[in-house]
Amino acid sequence: MGELFRSEEMTLAQLFLQSEAAYCCVSELGELGKVQFRDLNPDVNVFQRKFVNEVRRCEEMDRKLRFVEKEIKKANIPIMDTGENPEVPFPRDMIDLEANFEKIENELKEINTNQEALKRNFLELTELKFILRKTQQFFDEAELHHQQMADPDLLEESSSLLEPSEMGRGAPLRLGFVAGVINRERIPTFERMLWRVCRGNVFLRQAEIENPLEDPVTGDYVHKSVFIIFFQGDQLKNRVKKICEGFRASLYPCPETPQERKEMASGVNTRIDDLQMVLNQTEDHRQRVLQAAAKTIRVWFIKVRKMKAIYHTLNLCNIDVTQKCLIAEVWCPVADLDSIQFALRRGTEHSGSTVPSILNRMQTNQTPPTYNKTNKFTCGFQNIVDAYGIGTYREINPAPYTIITFPFLFAVMFGDFGHGILMTLFALWMVIRESRILSQKSDNEMFNMVFSGRYIILLMGLFSTYTGLIYNDCFSKSLNMFGSSWSVRPMFTKGNWSDALLETTHLLQLDPAIPGVFGGPYPFGIDPV
Repeated sequence: MGELFRSEEMTLAQLFLQSEAAYCCVSELGELGKVQFRDLNPDVNVFQRKFVNEVRRCEEMDRKLRFVEKEIKKANIPIMDTGENPEVPFPRDMIDLEANFEKIENELKEINTNQEALKRNFLELTELKFILRKTQQFFDEAELHHQQMADPDLLEESSSLLEPSEMGRGAPLRLGFVAGVINRERIPTFERMLWRVCRGNVFLRQAEIENPLEDPVTGDYVHKSVFIIFFQGDQLKNRVKKICEGFRASLYPCPETPQERKEMASGVNTRIDDLQMVLNQTEDHRQRVLQAAAKTIRVWFIKVRKMKAIYHTLNLCNIDVTQKCLIAEVWCPVADLDSIQFALRRGTEHSGSTVPSILNRMQTNQTPPTYNKTNKFTCGFQNIVDAYGIGTYREINPAPYTIITFPFLFAVMFGDFGHGILMTLFALWMVIRESRILSQKSDNEMFNMVFSGRYIILLMGLFSTYTGLIYNDCFSKSLNMFGSSWSVRPMFTKGNWSDALLETTHLLQLDPAIPGVFGGPYPFGIDPV
């Protein structure tokens, strides 16, 4: 019980680790989690330490894994997490991990590049298909209008309005046109710009594309419109093209004759079908690669980050002049020295080294760090205390006392029987299902914070239920479970109270000395009188 009320007794120890066994020994000490390494190279730059290259390689692997994870989440593929705690890989396994991660990254990048190019080509063909369809509608409407204007009755009515000289001067007018696709929200501004720059000497027709088209770069769906612009002369043609370029409109070649447009549309539809098949195969391959990675990416993350932590720790050590031994200094609890020695032996055996690692206790005048041993019940209360300040070495630890005082003070303020039961039930649900909840490894920060304080909430609920009964308060409503022990009637029958006294006196006091007025203490809590 001594370690519960005071911090653990600590000692400074010196470790002599063989170079070939240092990695495995630090790994075992990390899994144990009972030592704190001191930096023996405070004056050495971080980039000049011995294992800086290994740390960089681990960071590069971590970057590649984050890229793969981002692609998995983008594809909405669930990441499998079995809760497995894999053993740290050996240093010689780093090359295989690097090669595996680089292969996956390069494969995904190649797939993404090819897929983006295919989608861009698919978008261009789709836009060209709509251009051919809409422009054909424009020309069909124009042809119908021309036929209506060529009606003999209409010509006879309009011929009287024309001078003979005007009728004889008619000459065929040759107009050029460009067709393209533009974002729908830019159409009004685009139309005004054309009108002003070309001084009204162009004719614009536009039609909306019903279904949104996918942007190959962002993956977003964009609403677009087809337009065709008629003009006369090369000067207007250059102006129109510059305006289209400024508004990021895509221009496409459009044949002038219906037969050519029909043939081009047929070829475009064939190419779209072929391209859609290739896109589907590419997406299937990408899904297979990502699904295979999603099964093991959590394990990979743990392995890489363990390796990175080990090399960070090894950078804190001194290297012997013979380059065959690493010297480390650690703070560790005296009570755990045996388990630390066992971890060092296990690490030496895993590395295959024949020279054992040595732990030597040191005498020092430095103040050791404060280490309070906790479990899943006391951890939350210790965190509350540490939030206000960590005590000095071997100082009395107030956390055990807060196990009672904190929930009780909360209950004194809260004090509601009904709400206390709800809190207790919620906390009890988290306690009963804690193994399943821990295995799910939720990313919800708010829920994780509440879950880590489940035992605090449980005690707060129990104490609130207790104080709520004392206050006779349930959901802010008073309770009268046993009936009041005070009675007013004997004050009239055996005392001196009367109706006239009630009318003239605003403050009256019950007299417990009169028989029948006070029936004894209330069984539990506050009398509801």
